[in-house]
Amino acid sequence: MAAPVVDTPHGPWWRGERGEWYVVAQVALFALVVAGPRSARGWPAWSQPWAGVTTWFGPVLMLVGAALAIGAVFRLGRNLTALPYPKDCSELVEIGPYSIVRHPIYSGLILGAFGWALWVHGWLTLLWALVLFVFFDVKSRLEERWLVEKFPGYPEYRTRVKKLIPWLY
Repeated sequence: MAAPVVDTPHGPWWRGERGEWYVVAQVALFALVVAGPRSARGWPAWSQPWAGVTTWFGPVLMLVGAALAIGAVFRLGRNLTALPYPKDCSELVEIGPYSIVRHPIYSGLILGAFGWALWVHGWLTLLWALVLFVFFDVKSRLEERWLVEKFPGYPEYRTRVKKLIPWLY
């Protein structure tokens, strides 16, 4: 027996009216970063001293990224949703990690992806991490349209705090 299709006030999930397909794409990109091909035939191996430096620096980036993302999850509390569309009962959070970057969960995941790429010495993994960065930039644009509609203070917050890279972008 098939499960019933549950309609929400925003329509059925599969129509993607709250950004559901972005979550599906995000999971696929994470899988590509972690388990996708790391290099291509004929591409050079990472040479010293860079291989040694990235073997050390990659885990540092992963730890910083994890701390940023986990801190942001805890700061969001009941506002947290996997979807880019904000919950109906949510409040704008501007403190903690959100005071240094508007999308700290995305930022942390991006840092973690680049850290992973450096640690595993993967040329293609670096490319997948860059694709993830571009993806989160696009996803955050959609999310911010909804946040501007929901929170009157969001445009001012957006002028004070950078989107994905603290103090830069």
